[in-house]
Amino acid sequence: MEDLNLHFTGDFHAITSANNLLAAMLDNHIQQGNTLQIDPRQVVWKRCLDMNDRVLRNIVVGLGNKMDGMVREDHFVITVASEIMAILCLANDLQDLKERLGKIIVAYNFAGEPVTADQLEATGAMTALLKDAIKPNLIQTLEHTPALVHGGPFANIAHGCNSIQATETALKLGEYTVTEAGFAADLGAEKFLDIKCRAGGFHPDAVVIVATVRALKYHGGVAKADLNHENLEALEKGLPNLLQHVDNVTNVYGLPCVVAINAFPTDTEAELKMVEEKCREKGVNVRLSEVWAKGGEGGKTLAEEVIRLCEEEKSDRFQFVYDLDTTIEEKLNAIATKVYRADGVVITAAAKKQIQQLTELGFDKMPICMAKTQFSFSDDASKLGAPRGFKITVREVKVNAGAGFLVAKTGDIMTMPGLPKVPSAEKIDIDDNGVISGLF
Repeated sequence: MEDLNLHFTGDFHAITSANNLLAAMLDNHIQQGNTLQIDPRQVVWKRCLDMNDRVLRNIVVGLGNKMDGMVREDHFVITVASEIMAILCLANDLQDLKERLGKIIVAYNFAGEPVTADQLEATGAMTALLKDAIKPNLIQTLEHTPALVHGGPFANIAHGCNSIQATETALKLGEYTVTEAGFAADLGAEKFLDIKCRAGGFHPDAVVIVATVRALKYHGGVAKADLNHENLEALEKGLPNLLQHVDNVTNVYGLPCVVAINAFPTDTEAELKMVEEKCREKGVNVRLSEVWAKGGEGGKTLAEEVIRLCEEEKSDRFQFVYDLDTTIEEKLNAIATKVYRADGVVITAAAKKQIQQLTELGFDKMPICMAKTQFSFSDDASKLGAPRGFKITVREVKVNAGAGFLVAKTGDIMTMPGLPKVPSAEKIDIDDNGVISGLF
């Protein structure tokens, strides 16, 4: 388990290598005569690293003598935020992967025109690095159930879904396919439905919304240190958060859903009953999930409800939040108002210029990937529950031409996170026999 958790199949390493190959070829092109007339001030391709390292967010490269490259500002993102991760997850096959990689915009020239990976002649080498990574990874659970794990884009900064290839493979292998769209209905589900389902032509039959009593009490104002104690008042205050996720799935997207409560020993009967009653008022059932403690047996009642939804309540009302033929501003407003329940968006002057440029270049009909905190419906992590009377600030909009979507950064979201005061690495060790400890 530890070895799997640390490196798995090497897909992340391949993505990191392909990303940084493109970065190296870009800087080498500028150094070797710059026949494409790339403007060093308009390089948009960033290096990546599968490690939280805040000091690499903003750096200067090319220092030294003339042969060490052109001095320019550069940046790092975490590997899961690389466009190549998104491309890997959305590509249908090796040929599609290659075509998407070739469309990556790395910079703009002095005339303001985009420069692509194809123009740098980097596409073939990147594809070669990813030839094995594109294959879905078949593993088994602790109870020997087959599972396909492929991709790793976190939904707060990327599109947050398993790959199209993995999903399609699973659909062919089983009667029911369960796939994850992480970080709730404002991030994970929104991107899964508006981006991945569009790209793959998927129509989900049912949705599982996972919640905990502890998280709802936190949204009701309880400090983390006090979450073990029963607090019905705080739970009631926090429940609007869950109910908004439910409403998003059932009314905004038109899909049937069940709420799965991940059980904790500290949950009380009264707390669980309150959650069940409030969800039932919305026409949605609640099922207790005890998979962590009991394995498959602990998820049996939840599975039965999912099957019932698929068989008896399959919806023909599934719809997207926005139409692709609307403007970028209209798409941003649709997500903000319909999913987040914001009063609209505030677009900074810099973002407005980017939107104008992207529209002129013909990229305005793509779906939107919102980079936003996962801790709140707003772009402010401190606004808990189901806030109202706020606007979403969009400070940057860029195109992932290969992935086929626009990325809108909101609030103070970072694509290169930093380590906490006490990093998890401090707890990891290995003994003389090579046995790793401290990962969990």
